Amino acid sequence: MLAAVLHTIGSVPRCEEFPEPRIGNKDDEVIVQVRAASLKPIDRQLASGSHYASYNELPHVCGSDGVGYLDDGQRVFFGGPRKPHGAMAQRTLVPRAFIFPIPESVDDETAAALPNPGISAWLSLAYRAKLVRGENVLILGATGVTGRLAVKVARLLGAGRVVATGRNQQALSRLHDLGADATISLALPDPELSEAFLGEADRSGFQVVIDYVWGKPAETFLAAMTRREFAAIQSETRFVQVGESAGPAITLRAAVLRSTALTILGSAGIPAREVLDEAFQQVMAHAAKGDLQIDTERVPLADIEEAWHRDQPGCRLVIAP
Repeated sequence: MLAAVLHTIGSVPRCEEFPEPRIGNKDDEVIVQVRAASLKPIDRQLASGSHYASYNELPHVCGSDGVGYLDDGQRVFFGGPRKPHGAMAQRTLVPRAFIFPIPESVDDETAAALPNPGISAWLSLAYRAKLVRGENVLILGATGVTGRLAVKVARLLGAGRVVATGRNQQALSRLHDLGADATISLALPDPELSEAFLGEADRSGFQVVIDYVWGKPAETFLAAMTRREFAAIQSETRFVQVGESAGPAITLRAAVLRSTALTILGSAGIPAREVLDEAFQQVMAHAAKGDLQIDTERVPLADIEEAWHRDQPGCRLVIAP
């Protein structure tokens, strides 16, 4: 069968023949006839060696999730293919625990591209931050695929006010259509960025912050939230750290934690199955109604080397075997 095969960490996968997957335990595993697999930042990170879960067995087929059919004809979304198999192949081997049925009205490309960023946004807001209806939300890094979805999910979950940030001014201007009440450019000089954070926080503050950037923008926000006087705390801020597109490290002064009611949370990897099921069903239900959408571009598996290097801001490439 044909697959996107990686031979060396740090290189680019090639479309070539790879051994067929074979089921080891029929009760635990299924073979999926793949229809589509999205090309995500994590796929590139795993192949480059920069991710903590990067491949330790080579050659390896790239791709962490996708859409396909089981032998009984059921169309499913799947994740976590058994190593060394991956989603970017004509067929792959998947644990039964990581297959989910898909609504008929959701097309293959959307079903392949939406769950990873959509569920990530949903879990960050509903499960980790425990967003309560009426609370104010700040999205640090809202112009990427996941950040855009987070703006919409926050609104669907009943956020009182949503403020979105990013460097791409053109992309920022479109976030109002997704439900953002205000936007902040992360390209502002630090003093101006700090003032913008304070201005949008106003007296009620941000109860939830979803951070896809870390680095300097997160550092500037946290410094801006540091109080300069003794005063009663009005509300707690739950800061959920998800990505590091602006940098892997920050300087965090102790005064930030002593002067504010701040809780910093990680996105926490894969949650319990029942939590994941609920998030998947919610995201797919909103996709079926048209509430959650994602821009996609279909790319043949044969073109994986060219697609691997492409940067499509706001759009998810979908590899079709």
